[in-house]
Amino acid sequence: MQETVNKNLLQIQEDIAPYKPNIIAVTKYFDETAIIEAYNAGLRNFAEARVIEAVEKIQSLPAEIRESSKFHFIGHLQTNKVKKVVANFDYIHSVDSLKLAKAVSDEAQIQEKVQNILLQINIAQEEQKYGFFKDEIYEIFTSINELPAINIAGLMNMTPLGADESELKKLFQQMADLKNDLEKRFDCELRELSMGMSQDYKTAVKYGATMLRIGRKLFK
Repeated sequence: MQETVNKNLLQIQEDIAPYKPNIIAVTKYFDETAIIEAYNAGLRNFAEARVIEAVEKIQSLPAEIRESSKFHFIGHLQTNKVKKVVANFDYIHSVDSLKLAKAVSDEAQIQEKVQNILLQINIAQEEQKYGFFKDEIYEIFTSINELPAINIAGLMNMTPLGADESELKKLFQQMADLKNDLEKRFDCELRELSMGMSQDYKTAVKYGATMLRIGRKLFK
């Protein structure tokens, strides 16, 4: 698989040139071997979505990889799993409620760390998906931003399955506009825009994505 990962990573980098976002290897469907191969290919950011499996996988990695990498939690997070996620992940992309943000803040204080989080935005307002609606984020932003021991690093979203190119462009532009507007309105810096996956990363990067979450395109 090492040759496959090397080849695929080179293709992805060519696809997104001249942009240089962080490519986050989504390893939730693969074992620790995939993390090691992606690491050997030069990647240092890895994403998981299932807490128990992810923690076991991370803890089984060689010390060098654990210490030199950043781990991102991208799945829906229940409050009863917050302790394990705060202990093992550098970024939580999927903060989708004030209740969850408070739980993360409380646990980060206990663990004496500042937890980087991204606020999940349901920009397409899909009823079946998690995340704040656009109007909702303005009402809740200050309450989350004032919580101790967390840092709002940016915003995250997932586009609808099957969205065509014109819809993707519209949604990614709305995310970029929302980020800029929140920064101005609340006098803050949101460094990250986590948007773009295997099927739409070429479009996402043109609209300011700083983090691309790529699994299938990298490993298959």
